Formats: sequence, structure tokens, C-alpha cells
Amino acid sequence: MGTSVQVTPLCGVYNENPLSYLVSIDGFNFLIDCGWNDQFDTSLLQPLSRVASSVDAVLLSHPDTFHLGALPYAMKQLGLSAPIYATEPVYRLGLLTMYDQYLSRKQVSEFDLFTLDDIDSAFRDVTRLTYSQNHYMSGKGEGIVIAPLVAGHLLGGTTWRITKDGEDVIYAVDFNHRKERHLNGTVLESFVRPAVLITDAFNALNNQPSRRQRDQEFLDAIDKTVNVGGNVLLPVDTAGRVLELILTLEQHWTQKQLSTPIFFLSYVASSTVDYAKSFLEWMSDSIAKSFEHTRDNAFLLRKIKLVINKSGLEEVPGPKVVMASMASLEAGYSHDIFVEWAADPKNLVLFTERGQFGTLARILQSNPPPKAVKVTMSRRIPLVGEELAAYEEEQNRIKREEALKATLVKEEESKAPIGVEVITGDPMVIDANVTHASSNAAGPYSGAFKDVLIDGFVPPSSSVAPMFPFYDNTSEWDDFGEVINPDDYVIKDDNMEQSSMHVDGDLNGNLDEGSANLILDSTPSKVVSSELTVQVKCSLLYVDFEGRSDGRSIKSILAHVAPLKLVLVHGSAEATEHLKQHCLKQVCPHVYAPQLEETIDVTSDLCAYKVQLSEKLMSKVLFKKLGDYEIAWVDAEVGKTENGMISLLPLSGPAPPHKTVLVGDIKMSDFKQFLASKGVQVEFAGGALRCGEYVTIRKVGDASQKVGGAAIQQIVLEGPLSEEYYKIREYLYSHFYSL
Repeated sequence: MGTSVQVTPLCGVYNENPLSYLVSIDGFNFLIDCGWNDQFDTSLLQPLSRVASSVDAVLLSHPDTFHLGALPYAMKQLGLSAPIYATEPVYRLGLLTMYDQYLSRKQVSEFDLFTLDDIDSAFRDVTRLTYSQNHYMSGKGEGIVIAPLVAGHLLGGTTWRITKDGEDVIYAVDFNHRKERHLNGTVLESFVRPAVLITDAFNALNNQPSRRQRDQEFLDAIDKTVNVGGNVLLPVDTAGRVLELILTLEQHWTQKQLSTPIFFLSYVASSTVDYAKSFLEWMSDSIAKSFEHTRDNAFLLRKIKLVINKSGLEEVPGPKVVMASMASLEAGYSHDIFVEWAADPKNLVLFTERGQFGTLARILQSNPPPKAVKVTMSRRIPLVGEELAAYEEEQNRIKREEALKATLVKEEESKAPIGVEVITGDPMVIDANVTHASSNAAGPYSGAFKDVLIDGFVPPSSSVAPMFPFYDNTSEWDDFGEVINPDDYVIKDDNMEQSSMHVDGDLNGNLDEGSANLILDSTPSKVVSSELTVQVKCSLLYVDFEGRSDGRSIKSILAHVAPLKLVLVHGSAEATEHLKQHCLKQVCPHVYAPQLEETIDVTSDLCAYKVQLSEKLMSKVLFKKLGDYEIAWVDAEVGKTENGMISLLPLSGPAPPHKTVLVGDIKMSDFKQFLASKGVQVEFAGGALRCGEYVTIRKVGDASQKVGGAAIQQIVLEGPLSEEYYKIREYLYSHFYSL
């Protein structure tokens, strides 16, 4: 029986809602992605709330709100406490994304779903993995191996491979096979016949133009708007696809020597680019090679200015291009700028991704677009006059209540009986029941407090400890000096890091200065809101910079991977059903598209069993080293151990003969060089290797067909039986392992 696999969608099936799925591998529960939308709709998290306490591990695939936005809330309110795994960029950029979300909403509402401390707490213990790094689960997950692989959608974006007993469960959503300016394409095509593949149908109905055509349309629209004196607004995410847009605009402005100012505006703009500068090894090969050879960092920006508040824009008159978060236009600087610029026909709002369902961006992307939209304008203003006085009075009342409560607690402690229980190990607490030395005698205190000296002082009956006790902290010494405990210093470092985190908001104190000042601003304030009707006279355009494979590519990749079982999630009902029917005909007979909270069993049908190799058998096996592995031919009988486990035992009789098995592979070009070094005349002719006068070696079979990652090909040795033939055959055999 194969590894038991169950999949339960918690959000994001038959619609375009955020992604969150429970995947159970032999009873070990993975929560893969923990997304939320830009409206922070708590009703979407109800399915997660019912299973959060049973989650054993969390896997994050991308650093945007749709994949990890609910993590702080779930850990604070829903009882989620499992260890979290992600790549370093997903961890760092995801943290910045949540900071930007919080700060954007705190400026326009009394946002209380989570705080900056909740964000820090959720991300503090994330285990960071590198691409292709195998991580072995322990405890309940013993035997399960997880590994992040390149997805190609966002920086650090991950396709997760979960392996148990040789069977792969692949989670691959929002992947991109195209190589872009800052990212390589996905490695999903390298998998062949995984047991289960979980993927999305988000783009199943969309076909994309070529990258060159897309870029040309994008840049032409910007140039046209700027040339007539208009402004361009690009609503973008915080730290995801905006990186590709930054490189595109930086390159175009440099090549054309344009002078129109470009801005990247978000509460964490500087931190986002700083992290991008340090993540070059996670980016495309071209960026990594450029830095290796010329030390040129692609994100050392010369044309794009990073700003963290709108005042930086107002100082620059004339046409400008602004990339501002959020992409949904629900909050953030992009919302305010849209309201200001929408009424001018010369301006352009250029969308580079589809807006989330129900957001202002989605409404504006409808066909035809609306001529007017209603928006809510909110801002935070300081309290003045009677409101400020009432606020201060309330704060003073709270302080008085806290002071009174502290006084009552102190009085209760002072009235505590003499025989109060002492906290063991605290040198500042003395048990008054112990008989004290007389006023004329001084000596070490007995028991756990032998280092506390009392000279001429007897505590009054109302006190539980003498005043000003002395604790002699004796140290141990050896030949090299004082003996220290390294753990003491680790704790101190952690405390320092935690204190800096509360000041700056980032785990490394790497939040923008202006944002840090905003966090520390304790001026009493309130939010005022007003409803506005905005006339939409500006141009609206959508150019696909989402960085996802289109429908045609998805179908081709799925046919190549050919999973044994396929699970479709995240996509409109129409797209999901379309891809399901296609895959049933072209990919595999087992295709599932579960409903919300519907658990499907996708356990493999493979007849795989665990067997134990007995010690008697292993003592007779002769292993040969093959690369990083050791291989051997085994003849054995199947039996059972005392505990009922299947075991391989030595044969009771002589082993039957078997044909020689050659293990390994050979490159014809390498073998050609080897034969030449042995003095054999060799050359390629007609796709075969001509050796000497009469012997020919060729590979036959289809290299595109693979089993276990290796091509199905045979090596054919042709020629008359002669001394030359046997010599070349011996050379050929020497490149393989014979069993």
C-alpha cells in the first residue's frame, strides 16, 4: 500500500480567493500557504479556524498576502502554533509585505486584527531553507522529507516537494516557466510521474503574448502618457512582482536617457530594494553572472527614487511615473493617488495584475470600465480641544486604576504569612522561618542561600526577607581563566535583537526611518472618513506582468510531468472545470477538483511495502560504490520478523544464476576522449562513434522518455568478433558497474 495522502482545501477552490490547503501525509498535517485578501475578510478563515490546532507544520510558497497574509492572525487568534518553513526571500519579503499592510491600514482605520508585534511573533521562528535543500521532519513526521524548489513567480517563490517512502507529493501553484529579468523559470518540468501533483487553474483560460510584445505595449503606454504631460500610476504589490517592473523601467530609462522622474512609493520601499540587493543568488542566472563578473548589482537603482510618503512626490512638479502599493487600490498610497489623478484625462492608471475580487482595482478593470466610482477617503488627524482633554482624562483614569491595583497587590504581599513559600534559586528571597544567627555572630546562610550574609539584623515579623541581602556570585576557574556558560551570551543576544525589533519593527531593525517614526508616534489621534464620488476620466490599461504560465503552457507542462493523480485548486469555476476536463483526456485518469473543506483521498495505488533487511543477509552482501550511493545485487527470501514486519532473509539453498547487470550511464563525447587516450582511432560519424576500422558504438532509444529521471536508451556495440572488438568492449564495460 502506498503513502496515505489526503487533501482538504481551506480556502481558494472554484474561485479566486486566497490560498490555504491542508495536506495530510500518513497522519502528519501540513498547512500549505495561509493566505488572506486585501479586505482582511475574517469569514474566509473559518475553515482554517476549525483545523488550526491540528496542524503539524506550515509551508509558505510566496511572499505576498494571498499566500501568507493570515499567518499573524492565525497564530494569535486561531491557535496555530506549528513550525513554519519557507525560503529566506519569502521570509524577509513576506515580513515587509505584512508591515506595509498594517501601516497602510493603521493610517485610515482603527485596524486591530493584528499588530506589528503579532507579525514579528509569527515570523520569528520561521525555518529558512535554500532551494533543493532536503529537510527531514522528526517526531510525528519521521520519514517525511520536504524540499523547496524554484517556482519562478516571485523572488524566493517555492514549489514544495514532500517525499515519503519514495513517493513525491508536489505542491506547485503560481509557477512560471518563462525566464524573466530577475527570475529563472520553474523546475516543475523536471519531475516525472510524481504520485500526487497539486496545482492551480488560475490561468487555465488565459493565453499570453510574447515577452517582447508585452514589454513594448507596457513601455509605449507609459511613454505616450508622459509625452502629453500626464502622470502614470502603477498600483503594485509590496515586494513581489514590483521587482520585475523596477528592472524593466530602470533598463528602459537608462537606454533611452529619459529624465521623467520615477518613484517607488510604499512604507517599506527602501527595505524592499535593500533586501533585493542581497538576494542576487536567488535571482536569474544573468543577474548572478553579471554581479560575479562586473560586481554590478542590478538593484543599485540610478533612475528610480524610493520614497516612503507622498510629500516626496509633491516636491517634484510635472509628469511622473509612480509605482505605489497596494495593487488592489483598497488602501495604501495607490488609493490616495488614484483619487487625486483619476479626473485628469491625460493621466494613466496602468494595472500589471488582475485585481482581487471585490476590490476597487477589479471594478476598474471591468469591461467597459465605470465612469465614476464611490470611494471612502480616510485619514488620521491629531486630537484637539475637548476630544484631547477627554482622551487625556481617560488615560489618567486608566493609570490611576493601574496604580491602585499595584498598591493593593503590594499590600497583600506585605500581609503574607511568614511561612510563605520561597521561590527556589532566587537569592533575593529569604525564608524567614530559618533560624537566624545572633547579633554577635556572622556566618553563611544555610540551605540554598548560603551566600547571603546577615550581620546584626533580624527581620521584623511583617517582612518576608531582610533588606539589602548580599549574594556572592562565585565563579569557577580553570587553567585558561574563568569558566563561562555560552548560553548566557546567546540569551543576551536574543534579548538585544528583540529590543531592536520593537523599535524598528523589522527583525534586523531594517525598517525605513519614516515608517519607524510612524510606529513610534504616540500623538493622540483619530480617523476621519468621508464618502466621495470619483469621476474616472483618466485612461485605464491592463498589461499582464503577473509572472504566471498561461493556459497553453500549463497544459503542456502537466502532460510532460504526467502525475499519477492530479488535484486542481485556485481558479474560477469555469477555469477549473475546463482544465479538469482537459487533463482527464490528455494527462491522467485521476483528476480531482475538491470543494471547500471536502477531504479527498489521493493515496497512491502503488504496491509498495516496507521491508527489513536481516543482519544475516547484510553480512553476505558485497556493496559497490556508485557516486554518492552504494549498490549490490541481492538474492533473498521474503519472511517475517517476530514483530510481524516483512523481512528479507538469506536463501536456504544456492542462489539462481542471473544475467550480468550494468549500472550507470556514459557520455559518448567523454568515451571518445577515453578511447583516444588509449591509442584507439575514434571519430563521430552519422550519430555513432566509429572505433578503429570495424567497430561502431551508438545509443538507441528515445531520450525524451524518462524513468526515474533517466532516459530510456541502450548502447549498441557493433562489429566483427575480433581482438579489437573485445578490447573496445572491455573499455566500455569499465565505465559501468557490473552486478
